Amino acid sequence: MPLPVLCLLASVASSPLPTETTLYSGAHLIPVTSADIPNGDMLVADGEILAIGAHGTLHVDPDTVHVVDCTGKTIMPGLICTHSHIGGWGGGDRSGPIQPETRIMDAIDVTDPGFRRAVAGGLTTLNIMPGSGHLSSGQTLYVKLRDADTIDDRFILDDEGKPMGGLKMANGTNPQGGDGFPGTRGKSASLVRQAFIDAQHYLAKQAAAADDPDKSPKRDLRLETLGEVLQGTRTVHHHTHRHDDIMTVLRLANEFDFNVVLHHVSDGWKVADEIAAAGAPCSIIVVDSPGGKQEAIDLSFRTGKILADAGVTIAYHTDDWITDSRYFLRSPAMGMRAGLDRETALASVTINAASMLDLEHRTGSLETGKDADFILLDGDPFSIYTNVLGTWVEGERVFDRSTPEDLLAATGGFGAGNVKRPYMCCEEHAQEASQ
Repeated sequence: MPLPVLCLLASVASSPLPTETTLYSGAHLIPVTSADIPNGDMLVADGEILAIGAHGTLHVDPDTVHVVDCTGKTIMPGLICTHSHIGGWGGGDRSGPIQPETRIMDAIDVTDPGFRRAVAGGLTTLNIMPGSGHLSSGQTLYVKLRDADTIDDRFILDDEGKPMGGLKMANGTNPQGGDGFPGTRGKSASLVRQAFIDAQHYLAKQAAAADDPDKSPKRDLRLETLGEVLQGTRTVHHHTHRHDDIMTVLRLANEFDFNVVLHHVSDGWKVADEIAAAGAPCSIIVVDSPGGKQEAIDLSFRTGKILADAGVTIAYHTDDWITDSRYFLRSPAMGMRAGLDRETALASVTINAASMLDLEHRTGSLETGKDADFILLDGDPFSIYTNVLGTWVEGERVFDRSTPEDLLAATGGFGAGNVKRPYMCCEEHAQEASQ
């Protein structure tokens, strides 16, 4: 037995256990950041993972610990989608192409049925984005899929108590055309460059003013947000497809020294070495049906393997509705079908995705001290015959396939997409559909 596990077992045995401690027993554990445990136990309390180990090695008092028999089942970290549109698209409007001051948090409908689909698919953490019709359509929001009455209840807060999120940017054809919007790729890049130069001047004026409010520039939410990007406290999540558009993003990131995650990267396989040299992680989309936009015509299932082989950190995303969140695990599975190794495929929807949101210290793997975000499966994660049986966020079960309501969310049918529960004459039909 490895030394860390021995130390962990001693700690569990000698320390008093928190209240509401649960032992998930006898599961095939997939920690992601360490080797699988074919027959393992996981101890959870107060929203955190207390310990994991081989079955029977976590010595606890059954009178004080609730034991859940998971024999024949699989437990892995909750899935993380780095690019979702669940709850609403409402970022920038048509008044201008660059609107970093807008916040998607102000436009999310927490009752959107998409949130139920997400937990039914095993998702526990999302990066919710505004759309890609602008060079910058606004600020993204990182959320945990806790049971919630308001979106505020799902915020992930930083060390200062502020909601975490990035900045959505885009290039290519999406933000082109229309009054006030660029008509060419060159003009698009020039507008972005000028916006960051303006933000540099804004920060310089703030620094020169120090603590003198009379000398400080008038507060500008647009420049303030771009300033956060320049200062490294807000990551750019950049929609980009064609290889030339990808290179434009990398040039701008190098020029202004900001952190960027490249999203979609349909042509990423063409410039894998350049992406790797820039140190830019990639959040990939794969679709298994023809059509879509012309600039994504060279999208390949092999993109994940090619980028990973070049040394790029990769994740997959849903872009929900483009990929229904209930079928998220099919994306890395298709990457595996094209040659991606299993370890990277598992990491691509867990720990790699967490790192793109600066959350790898909290979630994305089954490790002591991390949030108890995990899912229970009835088979291998990459089998189309496998079902998500349960989803836990910070130790609380938020999806239970054995209940009629959650089964309906997982499988669809009459009433599955309704924000409000059907009533009166429709109620009996909803119950029939869920059985």
